[in-house]
Amino acid sequence: MANILNCLIIGSGPAGYTAAIYAARANMSPVLYTGEQPGGQLMITTDVENYPGYPDGIMGPEMMDHFQKQAERFGTVIHRELITKVDFSGDVHKAWTESGTLIEAHTIIIATGASAKWLGLESEVRLTNFGVSACAVCDGFFFRGKEVAVVGAGDTAAEEATYLAKLCPKVHLLVRRDEMRASKIMQERVKSMENIIVHWNTSTEEILGAEEVEAVRVVNNISGEKSVIPVQGFFVAIGHKPNTDIFTDWLDMDETGYIITKPDSTKTKVAGVFASGDAQDKIYRQAVTAAGTGCMAALDAERYLVEKGII
Repeated sequence: MANILNCLIIGSGPAGYTAAIYAARANMSPVLYTGEQPGGQLMITTDVENYPGYPDGIMGPEMMDHFQKQAERFGTVIHRELITKVDFSGDVHKAWTESGTLIEAHTIIIATGASAKWLGLESEVRLTNFGVSACAVCDGFFFRGKEVAVVGAGDTAAEEATYLAKLCPKVHLLVRRDEMRASKIMQERVKSMENIIVHWNTSTEEILGAEEVEAVRVVNNISGEKSVIPVQGFFVAIGHKPNTDIFTDWLDMDETGYIITKPDSTKTKVAGVFASGDAQDKIYRQAVTAAGTGCMAALDAERYLVEKGII
């Protein structure tokens, strides 16, 4: 039993590191595997101004460095490696690293997050954090008084557009077809905002700007006509994909891959396995809410270990 971990945390970011802080302080001796992107989505975020405790704001990577150091301060062992396979069939859970190492643990906290879907444009990558964003709630504040564009047709795009319409004089919503996939209530909200201009049958061809977003070149999918819309912000809202593929055979998920947890908890259908952060949250998707569920997962895991008489 000596080689079986009390707590394995898969994934970093606000959820994983917060779970590690709480687990370490509870003498659970957590071991955390960061995954492909240590620190999660905040590693590609510049200014973070909406996380409590940072009155002057902070860079995303710097904040994640703080989270990591705090987790390590309490004894969390951190490995910069990816978990590629799991087996939840027994009382002791198994996981394998990309190098083939087997890890056994009494509890596992999943904090693998989600990744924004992108259009795949070179300019999109080049101008990320220089006017291109995948989160209006995170970055919309920086575009107050500026014209922006939102690409997408689902609830996410509708939510982003209506949120930005409260901050920006004009929001261009770029919809690829002649209809939206968003729910009726969200479509009604879009229609009710006079400063949201919907461009139907419109695809993004290129985001323009040398050092920051200056405009977007679009093409009409029916006529083939191209046009340039001057904007200073470009928000990609075509959805997120939770990083949960390795858990498909073991856990309940919704149709898009978000892990389903039991009400008022982070418990999955497998005893001793808990899910936190954007891997199970498709509604809020904020650093502070991810951190909150990371705390919840550690507390749930601690109670599980106590009930089993393991700690």
